Amino acid sequence: MKKTFLLFTMCLLALQSCTINSEIVYYKDAASSTVMDIDVREFMAEMKAMTTDSLQKKELGEMDKLPTTWTSMYELDKEKNKGKIKDQDSIKILKKVFMKSNKENNEYAGFSLKLDHFSKPDYDALHRLSVGYQLPVDQNVYNDWNGKTLTINTENLNLKNIEETLKSKTPQEEIESAEGLLPMLFKKIGTTLKFENKIKSISGKHDWVQQVDDHSIRIEYDIKALYDKEFKFKHDDKMIIITTE
Repeated sequence: MKKTFLLFTMCLLALQSCTINSEIVYYKDAASSTVMDIDVREFMAEMKAMTTDSLQKKELGEMDKLPTTWTSMYELDKEKNKGKIKDQDSIKILKKVFMKSNKENNEYAGFSLKLDHFSKPDYDALHRLSVGYQLPVDQNVYNDWNGKTLTINTENLNLKNIEETLKSKTPQEEIESAEGLLPMLFKKIGTTLKFENKIKSISGKHDWVQQVDDHSIRIEYDIKALYDKEFKFKHDDKMIIITTE
């Protein structure tokens, strides 16, 4: 247990070097696709410097077993759990969620998660599924998109899904011991929203939400502000409404 807690604490400290970047593409048929990349190259360098060779082989070696090509969560679950999931709605969603590990110079560099052409019912099903099958999806995937208008509730500009996934994989006593380190988990996090049709208008303003070009919006999170309840925004409208042509 002590060894596990030490590893967890080092992960929290090292993850200050973790970068998360997402891209969500919105289609005119009211569906969208998402790719999220988690870059942990600096984290891995920190881990290797802080752990013994035997611990590296045991803990970090598990990461090398992840596939390096896009593989559906359904296939991964079937391989690991021998197809225990029988619910057809869950299977349908897991077949549309893909992941892969990324390597640089044959070294583990992070992983990517993809949601392939999800409709509103698909996202509703994913949300229900995630209650018992935690996935670190970008919170922005749950924004309301009808094929022409995207409504962003800025109260959802947070890292709830990622934090809940972390907690679901960690013993409760270790979470309580490291709770104060949660703000140190992330170095840089951002999301690009791309639209198949040109952006016609944007209603509402938020410090983190900026238009990049005729088809793109960029959300850059202020990590400090996320965990500072006293932080004051210059622009903090509750709703951002993006209308396309």
